[in-house]
Parts: sequence; C-alpha cells; structure tokens
Amino acid sequence: MSSTRTLVSPAVLARPRGRAIYWTVFTGVVLLFALAFLFPVHWMVTGAMKSPDEVARTPPDLLPDRWSTSGWTDAWELMQLPTHLWNTVVQAAGAWLFQLVFCTAAAYALSRLRPAFGNVVLGGILATLMVPAQALVVPKYLVVADLPLIHTSLLNDPLAIWLPAVANAFNLYLLKRFFDQLPRDVLEAAEIDGAGRLRTLWSIVLPMSRPVLGVVSIFALVAVWQDFLWPLMVFSDTGKQPISVALVQLSQNVQLTVLLAAMVIASIPVVALFLVFQRHIIAGIGAGSTKG
Repeated sequence: MSSTRTLVSPAVLARPRGRAIYWTVFTGVVLLFALAFLFPVHWMVTGAMKSPDEVARTPPDLLPDRWSTSGWTDAWELMQLPTHLWNTVVQAAGAWLFQLVFCTAAAYALSRLRPAFGNVVLGGILATLMVPAQALVVPKYLVVADLPLIHTSLLNDPLAIWLPAVANAFNLYLLKRFFDQLPRDVLEAAEIDGAGRLRTLWSIVLPMSRPVLGVVSIFALVAVWQDFLWPLMVFSDTGKQPISVALVQLSQNVQLTVLLAAMVIASIPVVALFLVFQRHIIAGIGAGSTKG
C-alpha cells in the first residue's frame, strides 16, 4: 500500500505542540498573503481621503493625518462618473445579454442537435483562440465603421461593443462542454413527455446550467468592464465613453487623490459582481447531476 508523504507527518500533528506550530505557521502565511493583496486596496481607499501632499509623501503614511471626503465628491462631479458608469453598464449589460443568448444557442446546437459538420465548425471556432486579440482590432474597426451590406457606421454606438462580444469562442466552448456532461436520461425523459428542442433548452437545460451561466456572465461582464483599447477606438464622443477610457483621458487634469477615488468607485461594481455570483458558482457545482 502506497502512502502519501506530507511536509508534516500525522504523528507530529497528533501532538499538541505539533498542532500549535502547524496552525501558527499556517495562520501567519494566510495573513501575509491577505496583507499583500489588501494593502493596495487600503492604499487606494485611504489615499483618496488624503491631501495631495500626503499621497506623494515618502514613505507613505498608513492613515491620513486629516480625513477628507473632498476627493470622492470631486471625482464624482469633475470626472462625470455617473455618466461614464452608466455608459459602461449599458455596454456591459448588452454584451452580456447578446453573448448569453447566442453563445448558449450555438453551444446547445453543437452539443445536442448534432448538426452536419458540427465538429468542423467547432474546430474553426476554437481556432480563433490562437489569433491574438490585437490582430483583430483593425478588421473589427473596418467592419464596425462600415457595416457590410447595409453600409452603416456603428461608431459611437453601443452595438459596436455588443456585436463583437458575441463572437466569444472560449465561453461557447465552456457552455458546450457543460451541455455535453448533462445527464442524458433527463433530456430523454423530457423528449418522451413531448418537450421540443426549444422547450427542453428553456425548461431543462438552462435551469441545470446555472453554475456555468454564472461563470460565463462574469467573464462577459468583466471583459467589457475592463476593456480599454476597443472602446477607445469606437467611442470618439467623450459623453459616450465607458469608465475605463474616461479614467485615462481625464486623469491628467485632476489631482491624484481624485483619481484614486474614481478608481475605487469604478471597481466597486466589479467586486460586487464577484460577490453576487460566488455563492451560485460554489453552491451549484453539482447542479448538473441527476437527482433521484
């Protein structure tokens, strides 16, 4: 019988002194990593409440000498954060909805409908993952600037963000792999009961796919929220730019404390998104299993 060797043997952990040393080291390592990740967040939040001289002080102070919220109010007003945040929400929500609908339909078709040359189509879709995103910027811009057939420009229009976001090969493959693992007997039972393909997708497949839909939703929203180059190219109108572009373009005309406050405000929706979907992802790991 083979045994697995660990850094600390079970015999040592069985002793009170061994357990105390183990948990002391473990707690110290966890606290060290937590401080390493949380210190930048602490510096941003407290830096927004400092004066410009305090932020530039070397070495930096952990806490401001005098707490001030002027940086937050100036960031909200001077950088027009409500407008840019709303632009980002509209662009991200539309891209998420388009991507969820079309990627789910395509993945379901490739997984369950078994179309002719389905593997060839899937291989062509996955081949796009090997193309650098920067190489697609110019072709995408030319298409968006003069849409084929109808010859309409989508510049300064949310559709310029929504339509390219649909072609996401990674999320499509992620959905297809999850649909492939769904229990066949449940789908066959729905077919015996008279459910069509669309009814099976809506009533059976989608409720069982909540974990992977949550993951795809996070990827879709965060990708649009943090994208910079593509929105910079398609939105020349400053009133329609998302928060990622606005922060860079307006950062040269404001103080560092105002910029730090704006960065914290811009990151709050993304953090909230992860907190909302975390429970669904962890709790729904076995959502695709058959319940007796």
